[in-house]
Amino acid sequence: MKLKQLESMLGQLQQFSNPKVELEQYPTGPHIASRMLYTAENSFGDVNNKIVADFGCGCGTLGAAASLMGAEQVIGIDIDSESLEIASLNAEDLELDINFIQCDIRNLVWRGPIVDTAVMNPPFGTRSKGADMDFLSVALKIASRAVYSLHKTSTREHVKRAALRDFGASSAEVLCELRFDVPRLYKFHKKREMDIAVDLWRFAPKTNQGN
Repeated sequence: MKLKQLESMLGQLQQFSNPKVELEQYPTGPHIASRMLYTAENSFGDVNNKIVADFGCGCGTLGAAASLMGAEQVIGIDIDSESLEIASLNAEDLELDINFIQCDIRNLVWRGPIVDTAVMNPPFGTRSKGADMDFLSVALKIASRAVYSLHKTSTREHVKRAALRDFGASSAEVLCELRFDVPRLYKFHKKREMDIAVDLWRFAPKTNQGN
């Protein structure tokens, strides 16, 4: 699938109707989502015919992108039941077969590499300190090939150090810097829209050192 076509299809998806600030729910826009999964497949072969998990899937944009890029199986995981309802409707609208699980990522009981690739736009940790690192830690335990994740550019050194030193990643690479558009969703937002500099990371677990 071509990048433009993927972005166009993701642009049709429903997003949060009642976002929850405590969960830092911000929609992953079609521009970023399409580039994440297109890069994961066309540069690294990490999606097509692979089992892909979408951590903190929200309305299911990244998972839908993975499915459209030919993933064999996609599993979307989120703590919020309302988000999962929207994600399920989005999958139906695009006629995609995606499995959804309601679970706090930190309580996930999977042991060892269960999926090939994990993709995520985790909470940035502004409301719940360390939430982004909790997501990354778990993802690196259950993915056998790669983890793709978005993190604030301002946290680049911290993210790299944690991934390599604390979470056992064999590599941590910033693929590109993107602008994450944050619409005015909450009362404390002063501007109609703002953008945040984010890094698109690819982490490889230790189990994949030979690939």
